[in-house]
Amino acid sequence: PRVCFHDLASLNLTTTVCKSAHVRKSVNQPYKPYKYSWPKCRRNISAARVPGFNSLPLHLQNFLYHRHCRHFPMILDVPDKCGGAAGSAEVFLLLVIKSSPGNYDRREVLRKTSAKERLQNGVWIRRIFISGTTGEGFEKDTLNNLLKLEQLEYNDILQWDFNDTHCNLTLKQILFLEWMDRNCPHVRFLMNGDDDVLAHTDNMVEYLKNLKDNDGSKHLYTGYLVENDIPVRSPESKYYVPVQVYESDSYPTFCSGGGYLLSGYTAHVIYNMSHSITLLPMDDVYIAMCVDKAGLRAKAHMGMKPLGHRTPPKSGPVDPCFFKGILLVHRFLPADLYVMWNRLHDPNLKCFHSNK
Repeated sequence: PRVCFHDLASLNLTTTVCKSAHVRKSVNQPYKPYKYSWPKCRRNISAARVPGFNSLPLHLQNFLYHRHCRHFPMILDVPDKCGGAAGSAEVFLLLVIKSSPGNYDRREVLRKTSAKERLQNGVWIRRIFISGTTGEGFEKDTLNNLLKLEQLEYNDILQWDFNDTHCNLTLKQILFLEWMDRNCPHVRFLMNGDDDVLAHTDNMVEYLKNLKDNDGSKHLYTGYLVENDIPVRSPESKYYVPVQVYESDSYPTFCSGGGYLLSGYTAHVIYNMSHSITLLPMDDVYIAMCVDKAGLRAKAHMGMKPLGHRTPPKSGPVDPCFFKGILLVHRFLPADLYVMWNRLHDPNLKCFHSNK
């Protein structure tokens, strides 16, 4: 049986949304995905009238053409990843990992290490990978089939039919938050990060459980703070944001997008604020804009190292004791991450104060 209802899309177009009435009782059982049918979002041709539009790189022209688009067809879904909306409070930490379709090796390593779903210190950790599509024709079909096969085995991927590029990272975040609002509304905390981070999820659980008077129902937005940052105006940069996209000469204080922690409360605040804030290609800055609009602030955590690991120069492998007390370190190759995670959990590992 199927249940259909109507909703209004962002373009004031009425769309029919149909979903399976069947709700799976266990997160480990096969699922029948919900099917959401959105109208194809048309580009806003008036964007071409923005002064200097023709001088912009093609990817930013496309961004401006489609900046208003916030709903895309869902290819892969896990509607009851959190045990259903009503049961989602049982999920203490949801790992939300941004991953492009081709990054199979990164996802496989994370599933076996830091993102392994488990009962940790008495609370549940769950994971979800969020993705779009890449390539065209045969390449796109091949990568979509890869994700479909992973989904059959692991049941841990959300995929929408939009172009998975750096410019669309913010769109990916908004699509996830909409999904969370519908399917995991009571999750306690979230780790939002890239698929090349070493997240010490054991330490994260310990840190979050020890928060004073916050079980996820109060504000938390913590990570590596970037303060007094300004938009990059150089067209050669990956992070180029011209005045046609963002007029201000400064960014709000934000947590670096490599990885940060949110409470469930703050995730809902960000989603609600996002309805009235125009999309920006810089997803970490955009998250901070939403937080700021709600009158909230980011908080620094010295255990977040999203700019990469910096250890004393020496020959040989990196000493795992340098990472024993961290929450997150960015920019690990899959093989290095796998080895480091296992070394960190070696029962014979001995760390002394001088090594930390």
